[in-house]
Amino acid sequence: MFVIFGSSGLGLRLAKWCSARKSCTLIGLAKDLPIGEVLENCEIITLPEPLPLVDLPITSNSPTAILYLDEKSIADAEPLEVIKRKWPNTPILTTIPIEGDGYDLISIDDISFSAMQDRIRGWERKEGALTLENYLSSLSENSNVTIFCHDNPDPDALASALAMSELFLSYGHKAQIVHGGMIEHHQNQAMVKTLEIPVRRLILDWEITDLIKESNTIVAVDFHRPGANNIMPKDCIPHIIIDHHSVDELVTADIAMVSSEYSSTSSMVASLLMSSDFEMNSRVATALAFGIKTDTLGFTRDFNAVDIRALLYINAWVDKDKLRAIENPPRSIEALESFATALNNKLHTDGLILAPVQNLTNRDSLAQIADFLLPTEGIETVVAFGIRRGKVILSARSNKSELHVGKALSSNFPDGLAGGHKSLGGGQIPLEIILPRAVESEDEYLSLVMEQMKVRLQNIFTD
Repeated sequence: MFVIFGSSGLGLRLAKWCSARKSCTLIGLAKDLPIGEVLENCEIITLPEPLPLVDLPITSNSPTAILYLDEKSIADAEPLEVIKRKWPNTPILTTIPIEGDGYDLISIDDISFSAMQDRIRGWERKEGALTLENYLSSLSENSNVTIFCHDNPDPDALASALAMSELFLSYGHKAQIVHGGMIEHHQNQAMVKTLEIPVRRLILDWEITDLIKESNTIVAVDFHRPGANNIMPKDCIPHIIIDHHSVDELVTADIAMVSSEYSSTSSMVASLLMSSDFEMNSRVATALAFGIKTDTLGFTRDFNAVDIRALLYINAWVDKDKLRAIENPPRSIEALESFATALNNKLHTDGLILAPVQNLTNRDSLAQIADFLLPTEGIETVVAFGIRRGKVILSARSNKSELHVGKALSSNFPDGLAGGHKSLGGGQIPLEIILPRAVESEDEYLSLVMEQMKVRLQNIFTD
């Protein structure tokens, strides 16, 4: 049974809701109670004037909960104390500002603030979806659309690109997804294969130049700076940018949707599709779900209500069998060799592990190594790194509260060479930036680069 003290519309609305769950008693002043209908399973006690609690015709059974919404009904000097003495083991929920233990206080200001935030977010989603739909509708029929991912795209970038590609296709346009670098992580490869994501890797400058000339619309997903860890030329201005990373400089595009409130670009895209006329399907939903899950590390890394809302929306279409297949693909022998090298060569100082991989054959094994080592006892930060294709590739993880990994990396390796989020980051730094080439042999030079990188990383991540 619920007991509700309240003479307002809020009391009546809660009585309707509570009485659908259990029996309910609503108590309030007759002149104030807005009763105009019969409430099933709810007893309504109308009072001519405030009365002491002991005089109220309430059964002595202990209620499931007491909702105290106004001070008009009870004449006692300390009504909540009297209620608490009568039902000492019953939780009391109140909107009346009070001090003391034993009450769950609901702040009307907080509720109003939260509700207004949700309403504003809803308007933003609708506005963003409408802007995007208007743009798509304005394009000439069969327009060529190129969607750029950042180099070595992760699940968040791949999922966002796939969803945007399907959205453009639904408007009758031709869309392709391109990226630089490699897709080497075993889960990322499984995602592309299982969901049949049509990605194209570009290597040569002339390929990129020709593609941009042939494109009517250029879209950047999961990044906002052309040329920073992506193959888009620095002087190229995308038509559309969709990204969740924090922005320190002006973003230039016809439509720039950049919001760090989202913990993944997949959440942003899912929210846009939620407010559009796009017909969601299993392939897109499964991709977006995996993108959200990986960028929030299974909702154990920073996330917000908007991410949960997006996941709840797409959940009905997610193919659980395909999602499990993507999450648990076979691990390559090359990745196991990188693990062995990193574990044998790791350096441990003051809560920091540096895990160098001298002969890096699979760059995405670095993220797996960093994730594996972070839960080590006494460890707060892990950086796995190695040399591949003329660059030092690194992957960093941290649970140190006062450290922002992305900012620490970007401030030490500017121009988009490294960066990331608060608890994880990565980078691709050309060897010459770490150590200018000298007369040493190639093997000697690479060894010196690795040693210099160890020193720089220790300086960055050691107090």
